[in-house]
Amino acid sequence: MTSSPNVLPPRIHPIGAECSAAGGAHFRVWAPASAYVVVEGSPASRWETPTFTVELAPEGDGYFSGFGAEVKPGDHYKLRLDSGLYPDPASHFQPDGPHGASQVLDGRAFRWTDQSWAGLTAEGQVLYELHIGTFTPEGTWQAAAAQLQELARLGITAIEVMPVAEFPGRFGWGYDGVNIFAPTHLYGTPDDFRTFVDQAHAVGIGVILDVVYNHLGPDGNYLRKFAEHYFSETYKCEWGEAINFDGEQSAPVREFFLSNAVYWIREFHLDGLRLDATQQIFDASKKHIIAEIAEAVREAAGKRSVYLVGENEPQEANLVRPISAGGSGLDALWNDDFHHAANVAVTGKSEAYYTDYRGTAQELVAAAKWGFLYQGQHYRWHKSRRGTPSWDLPPTAFVNFLQNHDQIANSALGARLHTLSAPGQFRAMTTLFLLMPGTPMLFQGQEFNSTSCFHYFADHQPELAALVAKGRCEFLSQFPSVAQPETVGLLRDPGADETFLRCKLDFKERERHAEPYLMHRDLLRLRREDAVFSKPRRAQLDGAVFSSDAFVLRYFGPEGQHRLLFVNLGSDLELNPSPEPLLAPLVGHGWQTLWSSEDPRYGGAGTPPLETNDNWRLPGHAAVVLTPKLESNRHD
Repeated sequence: MTSSPNVLPPRIHPIGAECSAAGGAHFRVWAPASAYVVVEGSPASRWETPTFTVELAPEGDGYFSGFGAEVKPGDHYKLRLDSGLYPDPASHFQPDGPHGASQVLDGRAFRWTDQSWAGLTAEGQVLYELHIGTFTPEGTWQAAAAQLQELARLGITAIEVMPVAEFPGRFGWGYDGVNIFAPTHLYGTPDDFRTFVDQAHAVGIGVILDVVYNHLGPDGNYLRKFAEHYFSETYKCEWGEAINFDGEQSAPVREFFLSNAVYWIREFHLDGLRLDATQQIFDASKKHIIAEIAEAVREAAGKRSVYLVGENEPQEANLVRPISAGGSGLDALWNDDFHHAANVAVTGKSEAYYTDYRGTAQELVAAAKWGFLYQGQHYRWHKSRRGTPSWDLPPTAFVNFLQNHDQIANSALGARLHTLSAPGQFRAMTTLFLLMPGTPMLFQGQEFNSTSCFHYFADHQPELAALVAKGRCEFLSQFPSVAQPETVGLLRDPGADETFLRCKLDFKERERHAEPYLMHRDLLRLRREDAVFSKPRRAQLDGAVFSSDAFVLRYFGPEGQHRLLFVNLGSDLELNPSPEPLLAPLVGHGWQTLWSSEDPRYGGAGTPPLETNDNWRLPGHAAVVLTPKLESNRHD
């Protein structure tokens, strides 16, 4: 056995294996549960007898560290504790999965070409959520990178990648990750991930990563072997053991997760993070771990701007207020309220967690003006109040969506929204979604009405797989329609290969479904280039309701550049009389059509003038944008 003195060369990150510029590698791990730690390694991923060992010296606070002069990038290793041999908790790569050996990597060896990339700000973003394993038939970083140019052409400015931390099995959503520093081997190497980000920046697209800091998966999670204190005995998480951010010996736990957040920004040049289920990140510390993450990530990014998004079911607005004002410093939160109201509006179904929505015109106007619909009112589904006031927040604080991974999978058959609504209604709702204030987020394939389903899928060992399938069925039973025997029998087995394969996109549908694809491109161009839609401000927007299905939004742009956005999800509607000030034209002007969801190029049936000598007539199942038109023959 070779041993090493407790050499502490400058480190980039406080834990894990780091290669030295002069050769060799330094190891550091928190393992207070063990009396000793020894690195056992080999150039090969599987070995009978290790070809090198590095004895790590205790630092006196549960940390062990040491330097291996003979260790090289590419070597594989595990950590020997007095309880057994395990992968490194801060492993940068697990080429054989979470139960295999860790691999020593030198992230500094990658040659970046994005030196001029400035990062992402909250303004002007169009997000695109994707799952690397199903985004392409190949399910790899390399295959996904081949689609970046087309996403840029579509108008996407930032990709939100579903979690990629190493997890067990051949496929999964990634929310049961166990090696949170190691991009899963299923999609390629860590350098493949870096190449994807580098190429995204080259075409003007940022990349943010969905990270899970509320629990770890059950299979391949060895953290308890290193320290029981990683997990909380005080809090209960919905999906596993809660993380200990505020209990006994929580400081190293906080460091572990803070280091992970910084790692993605430094090592992979990511432009931000999406924090999963922040309501399940429990912390009673004076400064919440989320605020610490926000500070650490922004500091790590240096001159680059980073974009931080949270998922928060209770809709706690303080998460997106500045840390200096007592907030957590995030940039935006997912807006479930808009999703739920919009889905009820076009499907007519309001069961389970859609119970507190009617999908009315008033709800959609309120969502456009205020973001969250529930800001402290009683919420029947929870039997309590929901949300906190967010009237002061800018539109960029809300990420709006019609579809995401959860919501598609929570339909009985993993069906896309366009298959659950009338075509005209879906076009009209898409128009509202892409032109309303707030940051829009598309889900992979939404832009061309993908026929690929998106189910919940997870490949586990048989015993765990049976429990997961049972739990999934029980979760969906909250929907009375899904709980019926004839529907239950149609639910997909999360562990079946076919379930996973059905979710892969077919990019030939971009051509076969050219009409919706063109509509999304044109709408995103309008949002990007129009003087009014490109700079949405809450103070510049008002709305009026004409019926339960029809309404108008008026955008008060600079120098008289006003826009009217009419949305009618019901049948044709006549407004005669029309005593609504928001319909009034500017002095010396009338209105003309700028854009319509009923354009035949998008699959519509055409759009007659909305304002006529018989007053206003709003076409059904349509959204129409009007812009001022000078009337030279008017005498006011």
